[in-house]
Amino acid sequence: MARRVLISGGAGFLGVNAAAHMAGQGWHVTVLDNLSRAGTDRNLAWLQENHGASVEFVEHDLRHYAGLDGHVKGQDAIVHLAGQVAVTTSLVDPIADFEINARGTLNLLEATRLNSPKAAFVFASTNKVYGQLPKNNVACKETQPIDFHSPYGCSKGAADQYVRDYARCFHMNTVVLRQSCIYGAHQYGTEDQGWVAHFVHSILKDRPLTIYGDGTQVRDLLDARDL
Repeated sequence: MARRVLISGGAGFLGVNAAAHMAGQGWHVTVLDNLSRAGTDRNLAWLQENHGASVEFVEHDLRHYAGLDGHVKGQDAIVHLAGQVAVTTSLVDPIADFEINARGTLNLLEATRLNSPKAAFVFASTNKVYGQLPKNNVACKETQPIDFHSPYGCSKGAADQYVRDYARCFHMNTVVLRQSCIYGAHQYGTEDQGWVAHFVHSILKDRPLTIYGDGTQVRDLLDARDL
C-alpha cells in the first residue's frame, strides 16, 4: 500500500514541486489548498495532468478547523507549506497574516496530533524569524536567537515555535525548515515575493528592474528540487 502524505499549500510553488516529487516516489498525495494565490489553478492542473492517479485535491482554508480531521486521518506525513508569504502584506494586514500563518499552523498541528500523531510533520518556516542578522555573517547556526522584525516574522515565528513545542509536549515527529530565497519551476513571482521569478519574467517582457537598498544585498539561492 502506498504511503500517504498531505501537503498544505500543495498547489503553490513549493507545494506543486513537493507533490510532484513525492508522487514520483510512489506516495499517494493529498493536495490541500484554498487556491487563493495567483497561479495555483494552473499548478494544480499541471499536477493532475502529470500525476493524476497519485494526487487527490481538497479545497480547504486552514484558518478553519472544521473538516481537517478527516483530511489528516491516515496520513503518514504532513508537509505544511501553506501560508501568507510576504513581509509587505503582513504590514498592510497583520491580523490576516497572523490568522493564516499562526492559527492555520496550529489548526493543522492539532488535527495531526488528534488523528495521525505518528505522522512526520514538516513545517516551512523562514529566515525572517532571525530579524537583522549580523552583516557579513555567511552562516547561521541553529543556536542563533530568534528576533522578529515584522508581523510576518512574528506570525511565522509563533508557528515555528508551536511546531517545535508539539514535539516536546506531545512527542510528535516534527521538523522546522527556516528557509530563504527558494526558486524554481512553477513559481509566479511578484515584486513582494519570489524575486528570482519576478526578475526573469520582467526581463523576458522587457520591463525595468527595481533593486531596493544600496545594491550590496547578498542572497543564498536554493532550487526547490534541492529543498
